[in-house]
Amino acid sequence: MSTQHTLKPLAVAVSLALLASSQAYAQDQSAEQEPVAAADTTIEEVVTTGTRLQGSAAAVVDERKNQAFVADILGAEQLSRTGDSDAASALRRVTGLTLVDGKFVYVRGLGERYSSARLNGASIPSPDLTRNVIPLDIIPSTIIESLAVQKVFSPSMPAAFGGGNIDIRTKSLPTDFQASFEVGIGQSDNASSGYTYNRNEAGVPQNIRDAIVKYRGDFSLRNIISKDGLVANELGSASDQARAINAGLAQALPRDISLQHESLDPNYSIKASIGNSFEEDFFGGNIGVLAAAAYDTKWNVSDRKNAVLSENAEAGCATTLNSAEEVANSCYNTVSETTQTTETERLNGVFSVGYELDTHSVSYTKLYLTDAEDESEFGIMQSPNGSNLKTIYGSGIANREHEFKYEERTLDIDQVRGQHTLLDWWGIGFDWQYTESKAETDIPTDISYRFDDLFNGQGDYLSTVVTGDDNRAVFQYVGMQDQVKSYSGNFSLPVTFAGLDIEFKAGYDFTDKARYYTTDRFAMDNGSGLRVTVNDDPNGILGITDYLTNDRINDSNFLLSYREPTSPDADDYLAVQKTDALYGAFDMFLNNHWRLAGGVRWEEFKQVSLATSSLIFDRNDIETFYSEERILNGTTLEDDFYPALSLTYISDDSYQLRFGFSETVVRPDIRETVPVAYYDPITDIRTIGRAGLASSPMTNFDARFEYFADNGDNYTVSAFYKDIDKPIESVLSVGDEEYTLNYVNGISAEVYGIEFEWLHDLTYVHDGLFTTGNLTWSDSEAVIDPALAGNLTNPTKRLTGHSEYVANLQLGYDSMDGNHSSSLVYNVFGERILAAGIGGRGDAYEQPFHSLDLVYNFYPDFNSKVSFKVQNVLGEDQDVTQSGITVQSREVGRVFSLSYSYEF
Repeated sequence: MSTQHTLKPLAVAVSLALLASSQAYAQDQSAEQEPVAAADTTIEEVVTTGTRLQGSAAAVVDERKNQAFVADILGAEQLSRTGDSDAASALRRVTGLTLVDGKFVYVRGLGERYSSARLNGASIPSPDLTRNVIPLDIIPSTIIESLAVQKVFSPSMPAAFGGGNIDIRTKSLPTDFQASFEVGIGQSDNASSGYTYNRNEAGVPQNIRDAIVKYRGDFSLRNIISKDGLVANELGSASDQARAINAGLAQALPRDISLQHESLDPNYSIKASIGNSFEEDFFGGNIGVLAAAAYDTKWNVSDRKNAVLSENAEAGCATTLNSAEEVANSCYNTVSETTQTTETERLNGVFSVGYELDTHSVSYTKLYLTDAEDESEFGIMQSPNGSNLKTIYGSGIANREHEFKYEERTLDIDQVRGQHTLLDWWGIGFDWQYTESKAETDIPTDISYRFDDLFNGQGDYLSTVVTGDDNRAVFQYVGMQDQVKSYSGNFSLPVTFAGLDIEFKAGYDFTDKARYYTTDRFAMDNGSGLRVTVNDDPNGILGITDYLTNDRINDSNFLLSYREPTSPDADDYLAVQKTDALYGAFDMFLNNHWRLAGGVRWEEFKQVSLATSSLIFDRNDIETFYSEERILNGTTLEDDFYPALSLTYISDDSYQLRFGFSETVVRPDIRETVPVAYYDPITDIRTIGRAGLASSPMTNFDARFEYFADNGDNYTVSAFYKDIDKPIESVLSVGDEEYTLNYVNGISAEVYGIEFEWLHDLTYVHDGLFTTGNLTWSDSEAVIDPALAGNLTNPTKRLTGHSEYVANLQLGYDSMDGNHSSSLVYNVFGERILAAGIGGRGDAYEQPFHSLDLVYNFYPDFNSKVSFKVQNVLGEDQDVTQSGITVQSREVGRVFSLSYSYEF
C-alpha cells in the first residue's frame, strides 16, 4: 500500500476524531455567556464525564493494584468507548495482545496455544473445529462486566499457562431496576453486492446413511452387484442396475445451489436487557434477576489469492499476483484467485438469577450462544510451474472451483456460583462454581465443484468443461460435540501472626472433557474420461453449478463414491480429557512496603485421543483401530507440581515494583495429537496432527514497575523472559498444488521482551483529551531438530506466531459537557511466522496489519447514546509472504456502523 493511500484516510480519521473536540469547545464558549445556568449544568455534567473516563479507569486501576500477581483489567466502560462488539476485538487493546482471524488472542506475541480463557473462573469448551481454545469472537461484549488478563501464573490458575490467562466475567446482578435496548446498522465498503446460493441444512440424506452400512462404505458397481446379488433381468444388466442404484444415491445429494450475484442487505444488530432486584421478607435477603439477548448479522466480500511457491523460488521472480500474463512466467507452482462472500449471524441470550443474604450469595447463570457462518467462494487456479501446466496464456486452460460451506456453532452453558464469608469462623472465605457446558459444531453444507475453463490465445473465455477425473464434485459433512464439566472452589483464611497480615489460600479445580468429531465425504467422479461441456455462455458462467442434474447423472458416467479412509487411516476421532488440581498459597504483607505471595499447584492431566472411522462394522475393524499401540500413542498421562512466587514493593500510593517467578506447562490441542487431516480455516492450509506430540514445560520470569498519578494517569514498564522445553512448532511441506502443515516438538525455545503501558491526560493540550496505549518489544528463538521435520530450511528461528512488536494506541476525547466522546484506536503487530518452511522454501510470514478504528459517541441525554464507528480506516489487506514473495492475500475492507442505545 502506498504512503499516499495510507495517509489520506488517516488524515480524514484524525479530522473526524477532533471534530467533536471543536464542537464541544464551541458549546463551552457559548455556555460562558450564561454564567448562572452554565454553572448548574457544568457541575452536573462534570460528574458524568468523570464517571465515564476517570471513574471507570480508576476502578480498573484499583483492581489491578490490589492483584497479588500481575494482571490487566478491561472494564465494561472501556469496551463501550472503543466500540468493540465481542471479547476478542476488545482484548487486542490489552498490552502485548494481538488478534488473529478476529477470534484468537496472542499474548506477548505467542500463539493461541500459549493463552487460555475461562468464564467466571470455569473451563468451557470450544466450538471451533480446529482448536481447544475458545474463539473469543463468540462472546458478545453486551454480557461482559470485565476482562481480566493475568500474565503471571498464580497457583489458583490452570497450570497450562504460557503467555496469559483470560477470565471473562459476566455482568453482575442488578441492585435495582434496569433495562436497555440498542439497534445498529452498518455496511462494509466491499459488501454492497456479492454471491449467494440456495443452501441445504439437512445433512447426510438418510438413504445414503443406510447405504454406507449396507455396502460397508463401498459404492462401486462391483460391490453393489455383489452385495445385492444383481443379475441380468428385464431391468437390464447387473452393471446397469448397479449404476441405477448408485445414481439414486447421488441424486439424494443437494445440487440446486447455483451462485447468484445480487445486492446484499446491510449489517444490522438488535440488543436488549432487563433486570431488577427484590427484597424478600422471610429471611431478609435480596433476589436479583437479569436477562439479555442480542442478534446481529453481517456480510463480507473478500478477494483472495493463494499461491504455492515452486522449489528454490527466490525473491524478485514474482512480487505480485496481479495478472495472468505475469502468472504465466512466475515462480509459483499454483496461483489461485477467488472471491469469497460470507454471511455471519449471531444470536445470544443470558439469564441470571441470584440470592444474597448478609455475607452469602448464590447465583445461577444460563448462557446460550449460537454463531452461523455461510460462505460461497469461486475462482480459478493456474499452474504455471506445477505438474498440470495449466495457465490462461499458456495452455489456455485454468481450473475453476466453486465452494459452498455453511457452519453452525453453539455454546450452551449452565453455571452455579457461590460466595460465602463466615464471620463467626475467623472470617473464612469460600467461593465456588459448578459449570456444565456443551459446544457443538455442525457443517451440513460443504460442497465443492471443479471444472476447467477454456480460453483462446488472447485470454478470452470460450467454454467450461468437466474433465474425466475424480473429485469433480465433493460433498462433506462435519459434526463435533464437546462436553465439559468444571467445578472449583477457593478457601481463604486471613490471620495476623507476629505482626504480619497473612491470607492463606487453598482450593481445588476439576475439569472433565469429552469430544467426538465425525466427518463424511462423498465424491462424484467422471469415470468416462470424456470432457463434458457444461457451459459455453460467458455471461452464464456463475450458473454452472447445476450441472449435476438427474438426467446428466443418469445418462453420463458420473459415479458416487464414499471417501471415508480405509484402515489404518481415519478422518474421525474421539477424545477424553481429565484435569485434577489442588493448590495451596499465601499472600502476606511483610510491612507497609513489602508484599509476598506464592504457592504451589499440583495438577494431574490425562488425555486419550483416538482416530476412528465410520467404516468400523465388526470386531476385526475394532481391533485394527483400537490396538494397544494406537491407544498408547494417543494417550497422555502426566502430573507435576507448579510453583509460583510474586514479590511486590509498594512505596506509597504512587508506585509499585513487582517481581514474579513460576513454572508452567503448555499442552498440545486435542486435534494436534490425532493423525487426522483437516483444513485450517485461518491459514487455508491442509493440516495433519501427530500422535505422541509432547507437552512443553515452561519457566517464567517477570518484572514490572507501575506508577499511579493522583489525576488518574498511570504508567507501567514490564520485562519478561520465558524458557520453553520441547516447544510445539508447525512445519510446512509442499505439494504441487497445496501446502500441508504438521506439528513437531522442537528442542528448546526462549522468548523475552519489554512492555510499556500508559493512560495520560492531555488537558494541557485541550480539555477532555487523553491518550492511552501500550507497546511491546520482544524476541524469541526456537531450535528444532531437522531430523524430526524433514528438510527444514531454518532449524533455528523465531517461535511460530511470535511478533517482535505489538502496538495499541488510543487518542480519546470526552467533552466537558459530557455530550461527546470519541476515540481513534490503532493496533499493529510485527510480522509473525505462520509455519516453518522446508525444502529450501523460507518460513511463511504473516505481514503486519495496521488496524485503525474511529469511534464517536454522542449522548443526547443521560439515558441515550448514538455511536458511529469506522473499522479499518486505512483499508489494509492481510498478506502472507514466503521467501519474500506474496503467497496469500486477503481483502478486508472498511466497515461503517451506526447504533442507538437507550437505558431506562
